Amino acid sequence: MKLKNRLRVLRAEKEISQKDLADKVDLSRQTVNSIERGKFNPSIITALKIAEFFEVPVDEIFKLEEEE
Repeated sequence: MKLKNRLRVLRAEKEISQKDLADKVDLSRQTVNSIERGKFNPSIITALKIAEFFEVPVDEIFKLEEEE
């Protein structure tokens, strides 16, 4: 299973940069970039902070998908 996310889409909708999001949820810009690219899976606490920032449920941002 692989964790997919809609982080880049949500950021674009709110017109915020990776740096702005990182500052709001106490991460580095590089970590936000790695999460968006699927290179790093966020902790549950980080996922909850991101969901709270975007005011959506966690499963609206992060989904498990079968690997190809």
